[in-house]
Amino acid sequence: MLALRVQNLSKTFPLKQPLFGAAAPGVRAVRPTSFDVARGETLGVVGESGCGKSTLARMLVGLLDPTEGSIEIEGHALNTADPSEFGKLIQYVFQDPNSSLNPRKTIRQIMEAPLKHLHKMAKPERDQRIREIFALVNLRESFLDRYPHEFSGGQAQRIGIARALAAQPRIIILDEPVSALDVSVQAQVLNLLADLKAQFGLTYLFITHDLAVVEAVSDRIVVLYFGTVVEVGRAESIFARPRHPYTKLLADCAPVVGRPLTAPEQKGSELPDPLNPPPGCAFAGRCPRTTEICWTKEPELKSMGEDQLAACHQPLED
Repeated sequence: MLALRVQNLSKTFPLKQPLFGAAAPGVRAVRPTSFDVARGETLGVVGESGCGKSTLARMLVGLLDPTEGSIEIEGHALNTADPSEFGKLIQYVFQDPNSSLNPRKTIRQIMEAPLKHLHKMAKPERDQRIREIFALVNLRESFLDRYPHEFSGGQAQRIGIARALAAQPRIIILDEPVSALDVSVQAQVLNLLADLKAQFGLTYLFITHDLAVVEAVSDRIVVLYFGTVVEVGRAESIFARPRHPYTKLLADCAPVVGRPLTAPEQKGSELPDPLNPPPGCAFAGRCPRTTEICWTKEPELKSMGEDQLAACHQPLED
């Protein structure tokens, strides 16, 4: 069964009306995007800064309204009109754990909010539920009367995960959940997320730029470039046998123990201008395999075999 279905989801940010001349059409942060996520699956979303990862995540949890498209959770269209029902389905774990916690509230107050507003729990029930959740994320109950600034990054991220769990969601969006943490702490948080997923049957969308992490934790991976899905495939094969040149570029840029660092083959290093997007393939200006059709026709996402899809006129071969 599908946990999440996204169909033609897009986001365009309008620009201010200039004093003279015609208004610009706006910045398309996410172009029409479609994908499915099965129940219990971890879908990794990767791409360099500015590719639309966080904008996509914020639309999925209702922090941004999409310009077009639809979001379905377990077959039901997502409706933000009732925040309490919406919050029970999907929750968000932020990249910066400290800034995502209200500095004026104690951890107990932060944890109580979803229990009061989403589940209408009485105080005895809230206290019991908070103790259970803190035990799950390996935090001491004495932490509840402290403030967010008193915790390390790893502890603050565990509190963020605990807050998301308090809503008892089916899906959790993890936006760069370990990028701000030390490597040893990253491993602890990733192991915790894996245990929680197995225990509660959670579905994850894991958004990151760290290819080693996303490959280790994901079942499938979506590669974004310039707000567009350019490749989708199984985690064990998408970087080992990429079909899109951009996916290969990402894989070649990732440091690997024992492999010398070399500059990847590409014609440029900059993303296209979002105010003046190019016709055809957005990656054409950086791709070493560009042909005439790449400059004029936008490629469609199509099957490349072995449950792998790529949007490329000149896909890579094995």
